[in-house]
Amino acid sequence: MATNPSDFFAAKAEQLQGASGALDGINATYQFNLSGDDGGNWVIQLSDENKEVREGEEEDAQCVISMTAEDFMAMIGGSLNPQMAFMTGKLRVKGDMGLALKLQSVLA
Repeated sequence: MATNPSDFFAAKAEQLQGASGALDGINATYQFNLSGDDGGNWVIQLSDENKEVREGEEEDAQCVISMTAEDFMAMIGGSLNPQMAFMTGKLRVKGDMGLALKLQSVLA
């Protein structure tokens, strides 16, 4: 289990290289803006031809997720419910809410 967002996104990049199945048919670009200690910006880009994770920002992202790095790791670890995080303002979504609802399968 990753201990910080950098480790998580590095592991996710490796996982996506051979990924198929659950992510097939999701054509989207996700932007993650994580604040606080261990924070940073990452992009997960999914298409039928290419699946990649990179550090940085993507202006044309269809779904932008903003939260603290601490809350992100709690959400990934299962101790923070994503719906509760959204309803309490710990998780902010800009853009396509339909894509945000698919995040669980993207981040799993």
